[in-house]
Amino acid sequence: MRKIGIKDVAKRAKVSIATVSRVLNNSAPVSPELKRRVIEAIEELGYNPNTLAQGLRKGITKTVGFIIPDITNPFFPELVKGVEDYLRRKGYALILCNSDQEVEEETRLLKVLTAKKIDGLIFIGSGSYNKEIENLKEVKIVFLDRVYEKAKGYYVVADNERGMKELLEYLIDTGHRSFALLNGNEETFSAKERYKGFKDAMDKHGIKDYTVIFGSFTYESGSKMVRKLRKLPDAIVCGNDLIAFGVIDTLHSMGFSVPNDVSVTGFDDIPFSQHFKPPLTTVRQPAYELGRHAARTLIEALNGKRKRKKGVILPTELIIRESTKRR
Repeated sequence: MRKIGIKDVAKRAKVSIATVSRVLNNSAPVSPELKRRVIEAIEELGYNPNTLAQGLRKGITKTVGFIIPDITNPFFPELVKGVEDYLRRKGYALILCNSDQEVEEETRLLKVLTAKKIDGLIFIGSGSYNKEIENLKEVKIVFLDRVYEKAKGYYVVADNERGMKELLEYLIDTGHRSFALLNGNEETFSAKERYKGFKDAMDKHGIKDYTVIFGSFTYESGSKMVRKLRKLPDAIVCGNDLIAFGVIDTLHSMGFSVPNDVSVTGFDDIPFSQHFKPPLTTVRQPAYELGRHAARTLIEALNGKRKRKKGVILPTELIIRESTKRR
């Protein structure tokens, strides 16, 4: 079957090819009557323009790349949904990539997305700064859940430090006096900020009885880190909910009770946290809003509405459940 082209549309609508082009690209004014005829002809013929080719001619593709570090982490799907919902309303398509927390894979994906001529990039790095970002000079970038001092770009993050401080204030107010922080990758922005909030709370209250261990933001890492503790503190503060799940299951297998023997907390408030046994005390990040703000920031930057490079910091919320108790 012969492919319908722009000439067929012009013939059916009884207008010039230039008029059809103006309607498709909204590049110049067209009278309402001519516009109606072109649209009717497109619908009748089932004409589907090659939007990629059109975009390349204009220097745009209406596509946005999104790199996340761990597609298995339940925190990220809500972020992705927030991004995608906003982009869809603005007529953009999303290319989602998973780096699997590997810097080499992250670098490869950055090169692949650049080759695909994406208009913009939303980036959640696997850890430390990736120099490949410096080669994306023509691509607008929004860093999500990350801030890189070397990259003077837009960013959208939750207030990790304040969230951790509020959690520690609650634990100290409820009689906890010894602590262990089992955290994610030491090079990751969120892990650094949560450590900072933890350390500030320890210093503020003159607490010396604490331990800090860095690992990764996974269930398996939580299980490994808790086994490294030489003694059981009043509270084990985890860098995210997945770490907390690994900690609680491992403690139960070792014969300890949560929260009777030790309180355990998380960070993120992923959907399963309220259904875990026991339900997890944690810090809620506004995942969907983080994604939506990142997409909005990127579209504004692409449209020239955001000239000054600045960040968005969203508040967190302390969620108290049954994995903690007054000591």
